[in-house]
Amino acid sequence: MKISCMGCGYVGLVAGTCLADMGNEVTCCDIDKGKINKLKRGVIPIYEPGLKDMFERNVKGKRLRFSNDMKATINNSDVIFVTVGTPPGKNHEADLCAVESVAEQIGKNMKSYKLIVNKSTVPVGTAELVRKIVSKNQKNECEFDVVSNPEFLREGEAVKDFTNPDRIVIGTDSEKAEKIMMSIYRGIARADKPVFITDIKSAEMIKYASNAMLATRISFMNEIAQLCEKVGADVKSVAKGVGLDNRIGPRFLQAGIGYGGSCFPKDVKALSELMKQNKVKDKLLSAVNTINEDQRKLIFRKIKKLISPLKGKSVAVWGLAFKPKTDDIREAPSIDIIRELRKSGVKIRAFDPVAKINAKKILKGVTFCSDPYSTVKGCDALLVATEWNEFRVLDFEHVKRLLKQPNIIDGRNIYEPDEMRSAGFNYIGVGR
Repeated sequence: MKISCMGCGYVGLVAGTCLADMGNEVTCCDIDKGKINKLKRGVIPIYEPGLKDMFERNVKGKRLRFSNDMKATINNSDVIFVTVGTPPGKNHEADLCAVESVAEQIGKNMKSYKLIVNKSTVPVGTAELVRKIVSKNQKNECEFDVVSNPEFLREGEAVKDFTNPDRIVIGTDSEKAEKIMMSIYRGIARADKPVFITDIKSAEMIKYASNAMLATRISFMNEIAQLCEKVGADVKSVAKGVGLDNRIGPRFLQAGIGYGGSCFPKDVKALSELMKQNKVKDKLLSAVNTINEDQRKLIFRKIKKLISPLKGKSVAVWGLAFKPKTDDIREAPSIDIIRELRKSGVKIRAFDPVAKINAKKILKGVTFCSDPYSTVKGCDALLVATEWNEFRVLDFEHVKRLLKQPNIIDGRNIYEPDEMRSAGFNYIGVGR
């Protein structure tokens, strides 16, 4: 099948590469000529495990191409996936300018039936909006359908999530569109991981509701963690005990530094704004967002408590990405905390296995190091901000010797408090 992905960001590049690997002819199209030229040279602008090999295999097999020519891409596609970004607007609502622009170009350039697939994270009603824009801009009246097919890609696990998904959600009101979508996904659908067909508006809501629920679980445990510290409980034991309940499960119950990334912060705020626009009282989601933002301030206070006064002190930071296995620093808790520490006159030494290049673009006055050990040398405290596996098993006797003061603030609870304290560290976790 001839498929195009309009937008070569994270979702478009992963989806396009995976769709090509399933045997389709895929063209990834973007207005950014620099990005397309790099992709044509084999330069992938994101870090995602497993993507490079799949990308190279499908480019070599001539199933994956890249283009700036929207007109030609539209005309040569049977199915058009809309994979552009939907950044937050001034009131945190999703900015649909890029989606609207793609819809306009499809309308102007289509000459035959097209199936338009909204893959970007968009609010309820976007499919209707796309349908209206396409119809309004058609020069030659052609049949088309619009479906909602939200993405559920975790950064660091995106290739696996696309090829072996928990579920595939398709919102459609057209039998023809449903058959085409089922044909696309037939190869990866499983009996226990079904294709779920629903109406368009419900599909659009599922994406926001899913992210909001996961964010809520994280903020819930972070609030419980604060109580654990007051009463002397261990939040990791509490989370394990809660997660053993089959009705709840263990995932996303880890207390820590708070969530970040391109999805949870943006989508929680966008759903909150959508509720306000529809005159639904927003109580829970506002609290979820506030707790998450407060968690970063809490970590800052923990650091201040250990090494006050802050001015002139040095802090090592292990991890800059918002989560492991990605170079994404968007809304990363580490960035906010580093900026607050810098305002207080703290010198920062930082290390991340893959996110250093992106962090250098936005962080000034920070010394970026090449490994965990050189990062802590001469520092008054160490903050663990991302739970990269390589931080779990290190020579902590060596770490202690390198630190000026043996202070560790474990923002991800990856170490055992008793072990670290027995090793001679002033150890502070979250809720422990």
